[in-house]
Amino acid sequence: MSFAAPASAPRDVTMVGVSIPIPAPFGPQLQARRASYGDPLAPTTPAHITLLGPTEVADPEVAELVEHLGDAARSVDPFVVVLRGTGTFRPVSDVVFVQVARGISACEQLEQGIRKGRWGTELAFPYHPHVTIAHDVAEAELDRAFDELAQFVAMFEVHSFHLYVKDRGGTWVPVREFPLGDIAGEADG
Repeated sequence: MSFAAPASAPRDVTMVGVSIPIPAPFGPQLQARRASYGDPLAPTTPAHITLLGPTEVADPEVAELVEHLGDAARSVDPFVVVLRGTGTFRPVSDVVFVQVARGISACEQLEQGIRKGRWGTELAFPYHPHVTIAHDVAEAELDRAFDELAQFVAMFEVHSFHLYVKDRGGTWVPVREFPLGDIAGEADG
């Protein structure tokens, strides 16, 4: 399996990310709100809960990553996520987000399963599942995002996560879905 490398990367390296996409209608609503706050990444980044942030992968290692992600996905059963209210990482980081109120431990299990072994790079901050709605915008826009989505609530089932590739235009594109739980074991049992 090969993916197109982003324009800024050498041809033999691909920028990937792994996340839980926020389904419609909630995902498109949150992405539109992110754009309304002037977030420069809103047009290229679908609403999501990050499991593995942007990571450069040598093209020959992509197959190894795909196998690893499949193992991680099978280790966690489908679960329910509830998004409720807003939070912020300020003053450490100028980010406002919608909080994951339910499903935190399952997100943490997935993140830990994905970020082990070869893929276990050190994080700048402790993992905290969330949905970014404003980043790299003016203070007033951060405040507006925090206030306007303070009452936001969404609930959905998570049955999979996705591997994304950053394309030459800078857009994160889903290229592979990984179903959660041991589907093969369920079919045999």
